Amino acid sequence: MSRVKQFKTIDEQIEILKDKGLIINNVEKTKEILLRENYFFISGYRHIFLKYPKASEFIDGTTFEELYSVFTFDRNIRNVMFKYLLIVENNLKSIISYHLSKKYGYKEKEYLRMSNFTTEISKHRQVADVIGKMKRQIRVNAKQHTATLHYLTNYGYIPMWILVKVLSFGIISEMFNILKYDDKKEISNFYGIDVDDLSVFLPIMSNYRNLCAHEDMLYNYKTQRSIPNNKYHDLLNITRIDNEYIYGKNDLYSLVIMFKYMLTKDDFRLLIYELGYEIDLLDGKVDIVGVDKILDTIGFPTNWRDILDL
Repeated sequence: MSRVKQFKTIDEQIEILKDKGLIINNVEKTKEILLRENYFFISGYRHIFLKYPKASEFIDGTTFEELYSVFTFDRNIRNVMFKYLLIVENNLKSIISYHLSKKYGYKEKEYLRMSNFTTEISKHRQVADVIGKMKRQIRVNAKQHTATLHYLTNYGYIPMWILVKVLSFGIISEMFNILKYDDKKEISNFYGIDVDDLSVFLPIMSNYRNLCAHEDMLYNYKTQRSIPNNKYHDLLNITRIDNEYIYGKNDLYSLVIMFKYMLTKDDFRLLIYELGYEIDLLDGKVDIVGVDKILDTIGFPTNWRDILDL
């Protein structure tokens, strides 16, 4: 039976860190940070600084400033990723709503017909479920958002290009999965992605979007599902172990690879520059562990920037 965690004062938290070998150069500043940021969240980044896996002691010479720098690095790259995930989400909603409205109509009673979606028996319940979620969003959000209220009040319906604004990335991902193959194909072609690959990308990106929105730890996160092998794994000469690529499959670099497909060239270039800035900034703040070790933790190969010109 695990021991119950008891409340610790800021002073007690600092003593715990000191007992584990962490150097505290500025006690007052450290107290302020722990109070503002939360000891639990900051200590979640300690693993990369420990003497060995499952150890409780820090590598000799590790400072609180270095531990905190990894915490702030994670926050900064999370904000970068979140910004571009929102761009992908908005673009995807626009493309899907345009295609479906053009093909099936712009009133909800038209574009939400069961017959507009896959007729696969195995997905019949899923189709009904997703349509139900979309109708529920109309009921819940129709009078809470200016655009939806405007259309409902003045026209008596909500066109899909307005409805998608109140749908989550998760629901959009589910909706893509139940579209007819021809519709999936047309949407996938816009990105130059295989239908099956995009079907994998979207739920993973939705998952990352939720992680970012809730400020969960991102830098060492591993997704349950891996993205399919693609040309960028080969072009970057990513190492294989047991015939599996060691980077860019279910780590943060896999998200970069997905962005390569789904962002415009200009947006992707900005993404790489912003990530590079944060990595270079971190490199100047950590001494005990090299930045290559941190890159390895987040799943970035050492030549990660090369994807920009591929």
